[in-house]
Amino acid sequence: MDFGSINPVILLASLMVASTPILLAALGEMVTEKSGVLNLGVEGMMIFGAVCGFIAAVESQSPAIGFLVAAIGGAALSMLFGVLTQIFLTTQVPAGLALTLFGTGLASLLGQNYQGISPPRMPEMHIPLLKDIPFLGPILFEHDAIVYLSILAVFAVWAFLKFTRAGLVLRAVGENHAAAHALGYKVKLVRFAAIGFGGAMAGLGGAYISLVRVPQWTDGITAGIGWIALAIVVFASWKAGRILIGAYLFGGITVLQLNLQAAGAKVPVELLSMSPFLATILVLVVISARRHGASNAPAMLGRIFHTS
Repeated sequence: MDFGSINPVILLASLMVASTPILLAALGEMVTEKSGVLNLGVEGMMIFGAVCGFIAAVESQSPAIGFLVAAIGGAALSMLFGVLTQIFLTTQVPAGLALTLFGTGLASLLGQNYQGISPPRMPEMHIPLLKDIPFLGPILFEHDAIVYLSILAVFAVWAFLKFTRAGLVLRAVGENHAAAHALGYKVKLVRFAAIGFGGAMAGLGGAYISLVRVPQWTDGITAGIGWIALAIVVFASWKAGRILIGAYLFGGITVLQLNLQAAGAKVPVELLSMSPFLATILVLVVISARRHGASNAPAMLGRIFHTS
Protein backbone atom coordinates (compact mmCIF):
# COMPACT_ATOMS: atom_id res chain seq x y z
CA MET A 1 0.00 0.00 0.00
CA ASP A 2 1.35 3.40 -1.02
CA PHE A 3 0.51 5.99 1.65
CA GLY A 4 2.62 8.51 -0.25
CA SER A 5 -0.11 8.73 -2.86
CA ILE A 6 -2.49 10.25 -0.27
CA ASN A 7 -2.19 14.05 -0.32
CA PRO A 8 -3.15 15.36 3.16
CA VAL A 9 -4.29 18.73 1.79
CA ILE A 10 -6.63 17.13 -0.73
CA LEU A 11 -7.74 14.61 1.90
CA LEU A 12 -8.76 17.29 4.41
CA ALA A 13 -10.36 19.52 1.77
CA SER A 14 -12.38 16.54 0.53
CA LEU A 15 -13.42 15.88 4.13
CA MET A 16 -15.23 19.22 4.24
CA VAL A 17 -17.05 18.46 0.99
CA ALA A 18 -18.04 14.95 2.10
CA SER A 19 -19.26 16.20 5.48
CA THR A 20 -21.47 19.01 4.18
CA PRO A 21 -24.55 16.92 3.18
CA ILE A 22 -24.35 15.00 6.47
CA LEU A 23 -24.10 18.26 8.42
CA LEU A 24 -27.07 19.85 6.65
CA ALA A 25 -29.34 16.83 7.09
CA ALA A 26 -28.33 16.20 10.72
CA LEU A 27 -28.82 19.85 11.67
CA GLY A 28 -32.32 19.86 10.20
CA GLU A 29 -33.22 16.61 11.93
CA MET A 30 -31.94 17.94 15.26
CA VAL A 31 -34.33 20.92 15.05
CA THR A 32 -37.18 18.57 14.15
CA GLU A 33 -36.42 16.32 17.11
CA LYS A 34 -36.08 19.32 19.43
CA SER A 35 -39.79 19.91 18.80
CA GLY A 36 -40.55 16.36 19.93
CA VAL A 37 -40.93 14.82 16.47
CA LEU A 38 -38.89 11.80 15.37
CA ASN A 39 -38.70 11.76 11.58
CA LEU A 40 -36.94 8.68 10.21
CA GLY A 41 -37.60 9.82 6.66
CA VAL A 42 -34.36 11.79 6.32
CA GLU A 43 -32.99 9.45 3.67
CA GLY A 44 -36.15 9.79 1.59
CA MET A 45 -36.18 13.58 1.85
CA MET A 46 -32.48 13.74 0.95
CA ILE A 47 -32.79 11.67 -2.20
CA PHE A 48 -35.95 13.50 -3.24
CA GLY A 49 -34.14 16.80 -2.74
CA ALA A 50 -31.22 15.41 -4.74
CA VAL A 51 -33.35 14.63 -7.78
CA CYS A 52 -35.41 17.86 -7.55
CA GLY A 53 -32.26 19.96 -7.29
CA PHE A 54 -30.55 18.08 -10.10
CA ILE A 55 -33.49 18.43 -12.50
CA ALA A 56 -33.95 22.13 -11.68
CA ALA A 57 -30.23 22.86 -12.07
CA VAL A 58 -29.99 21.02 -15.40
CA GLU A 59 -33.10 22.65 -16.84
CA SER A 60 -32.23 26.17 -15.64
CA GLN A 61 -28.44 25.80 -15.89
CA SER A 62 -28.28 27.45 -12.46
CA PRO A 63 -26.99 25.57 -9.37
CA ALA A 64 -28.57 28.23 -7.13
CA ILE A 65 -32.02 27.47 -8.53
CA GLY A 66 -31.26 23.77 -8.10
CA PHE A 67 -30.54 24.21 -4.39
CA LEU A 68 -33.65 26.37 -3.92
CA VAL A 69 -35.89 23.79 -5.58
CA ALA A 70 -34.23 21.01 -3.59
CA ALA A 71 -35.04 22.79 -0.31
CA ILE A 72 -38.64 23.31 -1.43
CA GLY A 73 -38.92 19.68 -2.53
CA GLY A 74 -37.54 18.33 0.75
CA ALA A 75 -39.85 20.60 2.76
CA ALA A 76 -42.86 19.61 0.63
CA LEU A 77 -42.18 15.91 1.15
CA SER A 78 -41.76 16.47 4.88
CA MET A 79 -45.24 18.03 4.97
CA LEU A 80 -46.64 14.63 4.00
CA PHE A 81 -45.02 13.25 7.15
CA GLY A 82 -46.38 16.24 9.09
CA VAL A 83 -49.94 15.64 7.95
CA LEU A 84 -49.73 11.93 8.80
CA THR A 85 -48.28 12.44 12.27
CA GLN A 86 -49.78 15.76 13.40
CA ILE A 87 -53.21 15.68 11.76
CA PHE A 88 -54.00 11.98 11.50
CA LEU A 89 -51.87 11.14 14.59
CA THR A 90 -50.02 8.29 12.87
CA THR A 91 -47.18 6.70 14.85
CA GLN A 92 -44.03 8.56 13.86
CA VAL A 93 -41.59 5.67 13.37
CA PRO A 94 -43.53 3.76 10.65
CA ALA A 95 -44.57 7.07 9.04
CA GLY A 96 -40.89 8.07 8.75
CA LEU A 97 -39.92 4.70 7.30
CA ALA A 98 -42.76 4.98 4.79
CA LEU A 99 -41.55 8.46 3.84
CA THR A 100 -38.09 7.05 3.06
CA LEU A 101 -39.56 4.34 0.83
CA PHE A 102 -41.88 6.81 -0.89
CA GLY A 103 -39.17 9.41 -1.42
CA THR A 104 -36.72 6.84 -2.80
CA GLY A 105 -39.26 5.45 -5.25
CA LEU A 106 -40.47 8.86 -6.39
CA ALA A 107 -36.90 10.09 -6.90
CA SER A 108 -36.12 7.03 -9.01
CA LEU A 109 -39.17 7.72 -11.17
CA LEU A 110 -38.41 11.41 -11.67
CA GLY A 111 -34.72 10.85 -12.40
CA GLN A 112 -35.08 8.21 -15.12
CA ASN A 113 -34.41 10.64 -17.97
CA TYR A 114 -31.53 12.44 -16.26
CA GLN A 115 -28.97 9.70 -15.83
CA GLY A 116 -25.65 10.37 -17.54
CA ILE A 117 -26.22 14.15 -17.66
CA SER A 118 -23.74 16.56 -16.06
CA PRO A 119 -25.21 19.44 -14.03
CA PRO A 120 -23.88 23.02 -14.20
CA ARG A 121 -20.76 23.49 -12.11
CA MET A 122 -21.06 25.10 -8.69
CA PRO A 123 -18.51 27.95 -8.56
CA GLU A 124 -15.95 27.89 -5.76
CA MET A 125 -15.39 30.86 -3.47
CA HIS A 126 -11.66 31.48 -3.12
CA ILE A 127 -11.43 33.85 -0.17
CA PRO A 128 -8.73 36.47 -0.88
CA LEU A 129 -5.61 36.45 1.31
CA LEU A 130 -6.92 33.57 3.47
CA LYS A 131 -6.62 31.10 0.59
CA ASP A 132 -2.90 31.89 0.37
CA ILE A 133 -2.18 30.69 3.91
CA PRO A 134 0.18 27.70 3.64
CA PHE A 135 -1.51 24.31 4.13
CA LEU A 136 -4.69 25.73 5.77
CA GLY A 137 -5.59 27.99 2.83
CA PRO A 138 -6.42 25.26 0.28
CA ILE A 139 -8.14 23.18 2.98
CA LEU A 140 -10.45 25.82 4.48
CA PHE A 141 -10.82 28.70 2.05
CA GLU A 142 -11.30 27.26 -1.44
CA HIS A 143 -14.80 25.78 -1.26
CA ASP A 144 -18.22 26.57 -2.66
CA ALA A 145 -20.81 28.72 -0.86
CA ILE A 146 -22.81 25.77 0.50
CA VAL A 147 -19.86 24.53 2.58
CA TYR A 148 -19.60 27.90 4.31
CA LEU A 149 -23.37 28.26 4.64
CA SER A 150 -23.57 24.86 6.34
CA ILE A 151 -21.06 25.97 8.98
CA LEU A 152 -22.86 29.29 9.47
CA ALA A 153 -26.11 27.34 9.83
CA VAL A 154 -24.67 25.55 12.86
CA PHE A 155 -24.10 28.85 14.67
CA ALA A 156 -27.46 30.20 13.50
CA VAL A 157 -29.37 27.17 14.83
CA TRP A 158 -27.42 27.28 18.10
CA ALA A 159 -28.24 30.97 18.57
CA PHE A 160 -31.88 30.44 17.57
CA LEU A 161 -32.45 27.66 20.10
CA LYS A 162 -30.55 29.36 22.90
CA PHE A 163 -31.33 33.06 22.63
CA THR A 164 -34.63 33.57 20.80
CA ARG A 165 -38.18 33.32 22.08
CA ALA A 166 -39.18 31.16 19.11
CA GLY A 167 -36.35 28.75 19.95
CA LEU A 168 -37.48 28.63 23.57
CA VAL A 169 -41.04 27.83 22.47
CA LEU A 170 -39.79 25.06 20.19
CA ARG A 171 -37.77 23.50 23.00
CA ALA A 172 -40.71 23.84 25.38
CA VAL A 173 -42.94 21.97 22.93
CA GLY A 174 -40.35 19.20 22.72
CA GLU A 175 -39.99 18.91 26.49
CA ASN A 176 -43.66 19.08 27.53
CA HIS A 177 -46.21 19.61 24.78
CA ALA A 178 -49.17 19.53 27.20
CA ALA A 179 -47.72 22.36 29.30
CA ALA A 180 -46.83 24.34 26.16
CA HIS A 181 -50.40 23.91 24.90
CA ALA A 182 -51.79 25.03 28.27
CA LEU A 183 -49.70 28.21 28.00
CA GLY A 184 -51.33 28.96 24.65
CA TYR A 185 -48.60 27.86 22.26
CA LYS A 186 -49.66 26.24 18.98
CA VAL A 187 -47.96 22.88 19.39
CA LYS A 188 -48.88 21.48 15.98
CA LEU A 189 -47.94 24.70 14.19
CA VAL A 190 -44.53 24.72 15.89
CA ARG A 191 -43.98 21.08 14.96
CA PHE A 192 -45.03 21.64 11.36
CA ALA A 193 -42.49 24.46 11.12
CA ALA A 194 -39.75 22.25 12.61
CA ILE A 195 -40.64 19.36 10.29
CA GLY A 196 -40.55 21.69 7.27
CA PHE A 197 -37.14 23.06 8.28
CA GLY A 198 -35.79 19.54 8.69
CA GLY A 199 -37.11 18.59 5.26
CA ALA A 200 -35.59 21.67 3.62
CA MET A 201 -32.19 20.99 5.17
CA ALA A 202 -32.32 17.34 4.11
CA GLY A 203 -33.24 18.45 0.58
CA LEU A 204 -30.25 20.81 0.50
CA GLY A 205 -27.99 18.00 1.69
CA GLY A 206 -29.26 15.71 -1.05
CA ALA A 207 -28.80 18.37 -3.71
CA TYR A 208 -25.22 18.93 -2.55
CA ILE A 209 -24.52 15.27 -3.29
CA SER A 210 -26.03 15.30 -6.79
CA LEU A 211 -24.77 18.76 -7.81
CA VAL A 212 -21.36 19.03 -6.15
CA ARG A 213 -20.01 15.92 -4.50
CA VAL A 214 -20.74 13.34 -7.21
CA PRO A 215 -22.00 15.31 -9.45
CA GLN A 216 -24.55 13.32 -11.41
CA TRP A 217 -27.84 11.55 -10.88
CA THR A 218 -28.04 7.83 -10.19
CA ASP A 219 -30.59 5.79 -8.25
CA GLY A 220 -29.69 5.50 -4.58
CA ILE A 221 -27.21 8.38 -4.82
CA THR A 222 -27.52 9.26 -1.11
CA ALA A 223 -26.26 5.76 -0.21
CA GLY A 224 -27.49 5.75 3.38
CA ILE A 225 -26.21 9.20 4.36
CA GLY A 226 -29.63 10.03 5.78
CA TRP A 227 -29.31 7.20 8.30
CA ILE A 228 -25.86 8.42 9.31
CA ALA A 229 -27.35 11.89 9.85
CA LEU A 230 -29.97 10.38 12.16
CA ALA A 231 -27.26 8.63 14.17
CA ILE A 232 -25.21 11.84 14.43
CA VAL A 233 -28.12 13.63 16.12
CA VAL A 234 -27.97 11.02 18.89
CA PHE A 235 -24.16 11.08 18.88
CA ALA A 236 -24.26 14.87 19.33
CA SER A 237 -26.79 14.68 22.21
CA TRP A 238 -29.04 17.11 20.33
CA LYS A 239 -26.46 19.93 20.47
CA ALA A 240 -25.61 21.99 17.38
CA GLY A 241 -21.87 22.25 18.08
CA ARG A 242 -21.53 18.51 18.44
CA ILE A 243 -23.49 18.04 15.22
CA LEU A 244 -20.62 19.83 13.43
CA ILE A 245 -18.02 17.59 15.10
CA GLY A 246 -19.99 14.42 14.37
CA ALA A 247 -20.60 15.30 10.73
CA TYR A 248 -16.92 16.00 10.11
CA LEU A 249 -15.94 12.83 11.96
CA PHE A 250 -18.13 10.60 9.83
CA GLY A 251 -17.31 12.55 6.67
CA GLY A 252 -13.64 11.98 7.45
CA ILE A 253 -14.20 8.24 7.79
CA THR A 254 -15.91 8.21 4.38
CA VAL A 255 -13.10 10.13 2.69
CA LEU A 256 -10.40 8.07 4.39
CA GLN A 257 -11.82 4.75 3.22
CA LEU A 258 -11.95 6.05 -0.37
CA ASN A 259 -8.32 7.17 -0.16
CA LEU A 260 -7.27 3.84 1.33
CA GLN A 261 -8.91 2.06 -1.59
CA ALA A 262 -7.05 4.32 -4.04
CA ALA A 263 -3.77 3.67 -2.19
CA GLY A 264 -4.23 -0.08 -2.63
CA ALA A 265 -5.01 -1.01 0.98
CA LYS A 266 -4.91 -4.78 1.48
CA VAL A 267 -8.37 -4.73 3.00
CA PRO A 268 -11.48 -5.94 1.16
CA VAL A 269 -13.16 -3.04 -0.63
CA GLU A 270 -16.50 -4.12 0.77
CA LEU A 271 -15.20 -3.80 4.34
CA LEU A 272 -13.80 -0.33 3.67
CA SER A 273 -17.12 0.75 2.15
CA MET A 274 -18.91 -0.52 5.24
CA SER A 275 -16.67 1.44 7.62
CA PRO A 276 -18.85 4.60 7.95
CA PHE A 277 -21.87 2.47 8.84
CA LEU A 278 -19.88 0.25 11.19
CA ALA A 279 -18.67 3.41 12.93
CA THR A 280 -22.28 4.61 13.17
CA ILE A 281 -23.40 1.37 14.81
CA LEU A 282 -20.43 1.44 17.19
CA VAL A 283 -21.20 5.00 18.29
CA LEU A 284 -24.86 4.20 18.90
CA VAL A 285 -23.96 1.10 20.92
CA VAL A 286 -21.52 3.06 23.09
CA ILE A 287 -24.01 5.87 23.68
CA SER A 288 -26.88 3.51 24.49
CA ALA A 289 -24.64 1.70 26.99
CA ARG A 290 -24.17 4.90 28.97
CA ARG A 291 -26.85 5.31 31.59
CA HIS A 292 -27.20 8.99 30.91
CA GLY A 293 -26.86 8.61 27.14
CA ALA A 294 -30.45 9.59 26.40
CA SER A 295 -30.73 12.25 29.12
CA ASN A 296 -30.44 15.08 26.59
CA ALA A 297 -33.18 13.74 24.33
CA PRO A 298 -36.35 15.87 24.24
CA ALA A 299 -38.81 14.35 26.72
CA MET A 300 -41.68 14.27 24.19
CA LEU A 301 -39.60 12.79 21.35
CA GLY A 302 -41.79 10.49 19.27
CA ARG A 303 -44.90 11.01 21.40
CA ILE A 304 -48.25 11.86 19.84
CA PHE A 305 -49.86 15.14 20.91
CA HIS A 306 -53.62 15.13 21.54
CA THR A 307 -55.23 18.57 21.88
CA SER A 308 -57.64 17.17 24.46
